[in-house]
Amino acid sequence: MANIKLQPGDKAPDFTGTDENGKHISLADYKGKKLILFFYPKDNTPGCTAEACNLRDNYQLLKEKGFELLGVSPDSADSHQKFKEKFNLPFPLLADTDKAVLKAYGAWGPKSMYGKIFDGVNRSTFVIDENGIIAQIFAKVKTSDHAEQILKAMGA
Repeated sequence: MANIKLQPGDKAPDFTGTDENGKHISLADYKGKKLILFFYPKDNTPGCTAEACNLRDNYQLLKEKGFELLGVSPDSADSHQKFKEKFNLPFPLLADTDKAVLKAYGAWGPKSMYGKIFDGVNRSTFVIDENGIIAQIFAKVKTSDHAEQILKAMGA
């Protein structure tokens, strides 16, 4: 997580991307709303599926508390579409194939697995307030209990 230079209180980096349906989505679309922007490594992998399904299972509660959700990974729109359909995910997934959004938020960079260093997605979540300011950053995501982790930290 050494790549995240952003801090709570910082202005969230602007972004524009395409979701699983080819629809353009930008940070500006969420102005006036609280956004849970979560970065995850790969569709259909155990940790990412656990995280996405936990957020799905708590989606109504998160919406009631005023949150919108947007998932981001470097997978293609086609991969996202299949992932969304397979697990009935109610929120959009941004196909950040050029990793521009991942890099802007510091969610792309060096990782270590089995002693090897490589570039990849550092699972992280940013809660952005109604004015586009980062309210909270989760560098250590509890994949199977992420919604509660967010709600507790946000006092919601």
